Amino acid sequence: MGVSHFMGMKTTLDIDKASIILKLMGDKTRLTMLKLLQTNHYCVCEFVALFNISQSAISQHLRKLKDVGLVSENRQGQWIFYSLNSHHDSYEFVLNLLDLIPDQDNRIKELEQQGLRITCE
Repeated sequence: MGVSHFMGMKTTLDIDKASIILKLMGDKTRLTMLKLLQTNHYCVCEFVALFNISQSAISQHLRKLKDVGLVSENRQGQWIFYSLNSHHDSYEFVLNLLDLIPDQDNRIKELEQQGLRITCE
């Protein structure tokens, strides 16, 4: 049984492309980023606060996701916001995988409760 049939998808995905995506999603930080980006857009500074790691580390994770087209960016004034790229040819595959992972919105709520929520808008 192929992955696409197992996941209830209509299209098939090239094994090389699937391998690249799965490797990227195999990193806990990137996987969590993608899960958060499934429902909202974020800037680098918000991810720095959420993950409590350096801006350069966040930028590296986002660059890897952007390089393969899973994440798109949108400039709003001086800020760049990142979101899940719904036009990517593997978008349905990624969504099916992300739907298997619990919601990560509690991370945002915890920051808000601590008064540490950063918004770049």
